[in-house]
Amino acid sequence: MSKSDAAWAALSKAADAARDRRIDSLFAQQPDRLSRLGLTAAGLELDLSKQPWSLADLDVMLELARTSDVEAARTRLFAGAVVNASEGRPALHMALRAQTGADFRADGQPVSADVDATRAAMAEFAEAVRAGAKTGATGKPFRAIVHIGIGGSDLGPRLIWEALKPLDPQIDLRFVANVDPAELAQALVGLDPAETMIVTVSKTFTTLETLTNAEAARGWLRASLGAASDSHLVAVSAAPDKAQAFGVPADQVFGFWDWVGGRYSIWSSVGLSCAVALGYDVFARMLAGARAMDDHFLTAPLKANAPVLLALAHMFNRNGLGRSIRAVVPYAQRLRLFAPFLQQLEMESNGKRVTATGHPVAHATATSVFGDAGTNGQHAFFQLLHQGTDIVPVDILAVREGSEGDPAAQTKLLANAIAQAEALMVGRTEADVRAELTAAGKTPAEIDALAPQRTFPGNRPTSFILLDHLDPERMGALVALYEHKTFVEGVLWGINSFDQWGVELGKTLATRVLGELEGGPAGAHDPSTAALIARLRV
Repeated sequence: MSKSDAAWAALSKAADAARDRRIDSLFAQQPDRLSRLGLTAAGLELDLSKQPWSLADLDVMLELARTSDVEAARTRLFAGAVVNASEGRPALHMALRAQTGADFRADGQPVSADVDATRAAMAEFAEAVRAGAKTGATGKPFRAIVHIGIGGSDLGPRLIWEALKPLDPQIDLRFVANVDPAELAQALVGLDPAETMIVTVSKTFTTLETLTNAEAARGWLRASLGAASDSHLVAVSAAPDKAQAFGVPADQVFGFWDWVGGRYSIWSSVGLSCAVALGYDVFARMLAGARAMDDHFLTAPLKANAPVLLALAHMFNRNGLGRSIRAVVPYAQRLRLFAPFLQQLEMESNGKRVTATGHPVAHATATSVFGDAGTNGQHAFFQLLHQGTDIVPVDILAVREGSEGDPAAQTKLLANAIAQAEALMVGRTEADVRAELTAAGKTPAEIDALAPQRTFPGNRPTSFILLDHLDPERMGALVALYEHKTFVEGVLWGINSFDQWGVELGKTLATRVLGELEGGPAGAHDPSTAALIARLRV
């Protein structure tokens, strides 16, 4: 048996033992549990002590990480080696947030000078727009930006804006991703074309949804301002020629590189809309926070490495205990989009059934992620979390100090976050419920009927992540934490976390079906699909 096989076998054995014990019992047995399973990194505090593993299980998971060569894989990632083998590319998003003057190389080629130049151009553009030096076709300053993209070109910027936007922004930022025309129509409501900039983000500048929306937005501008409105168009693309052919002025096309994966691209010019609307200084602070997490991930030993430990905790549930779903609940309204963001980051990165070399995977891969802001989620899906038949691990995020509003309300929010983590672990026994019902004067028949319904099994795991403030630095660190966590999981599963071939088939078939819906010749389909096309054919 190889060392790797032995490590996976040890995980299975450890998980078997974990099924039959309670998490809360481990605190009395392991006095150093909190210190071993709690750490601070890049301004974030992690508490993994409410996970189902013992400290011995943690050692088992660390051995799995070592035998999977996580440290060597980490070195290759930061060195700019080709880690995306199926597309022959590095994945060097860390270079995008590095210090000015760094020396990152993608597959041996220096890239940091280009990154620095692009950041400088972004900063200059953002300052010109915010200062009113860069104006629209009529000379009016820009008061709104409509950001058009999809997937990684949308979710990251949308999350950052929602998390960090001022209550009364100087420049409003709206997002359009869905090809459903309703989203664009809603985004344009109340906007003055003379004061509106359209930023189209597409790596190839061929994405169907994005170009459809960009053409409609351009038409909206031209209907009011004529051809001069093309000066309101900005593009972010790795295909600048296509963006210019679309009508975007050459000096308003911002590039990025093929070693930047879409879901890891917020740190690049994909974040231009946020840099303008928030101010480039805010964007730079976010880069600094992510860079701090990069430094921690690269240098901290495995046993004290936040992305590594978070990945191992998630994998103990997924691979050891067979828990295929995870909830993410930020107790911060501004982070309500974090779960949708993680859906792409984790499920697109690691939702794979074959290894990086094309062989069937030996172990279950990515969990399905869902969630909403607390306390909203408590009144929606927490019933299932507490008393459902499946055990669903939960990531709880909380912010120590709110950025606006009543401090007393923030304290109530924190009380809910802490209480839910405790309740999920501790639960409530039937004996306790019966005692309470007896004290309340219920009859024996009523107690028999009610007690099972008010019993909480508990023993349900949480990871607790605490931010002192929801500021740009900690926001950058939080996103980078989950980026690196996702990478570590991919290494242990032996998969390529940086391609996404699973999105291609549906897109290819959609193009074919579109031609048929628009009156083209019928193609070969299954009977159900053929019937739908016939019913909806133009």
